[in-house]
Amino acid sequence: MINWQRVNELRDEVGSEDFLEVVDLFLEEVEEVIERLRANPDPSTYEADLHFLKGSALNLGFRAFGDICSEGEKFARENNPADFDLQAVVSTYELSMAEFLAGSAERNYAA
Repeated sequence: MINWQRVNELRDEVGSEDFLEVVDLFLEEVEEVIERLRANPDPSTYEADLHFLKGSALNLGFRAFGDICSEGEKFARENNPADFDLQAVVSTYELSMAEFLAGSAERNYAA
């Protein structure tokens, strides 16, 4: 679910202290979109929302979450966005976050 090699690369690129800021910013921005999708889903914004989530996810190494967002973005572009299983995106995000937080603790990343 998590591409730990990408996480490590990002941490090395920005440094330990800035890495925590990147993670915090990721969580803040992604949680905002996820919460909007949970509380007030608007199929007309799915393509843009999923594109944003995909980029954020892949940047931080959330491979499975990025993949499902990519699939959803394509689906929303080519089909009726209202037919997309948005719950799969939310569930994958939640599972990815749990794995990331557990793995971060194991690796002594204070996330």
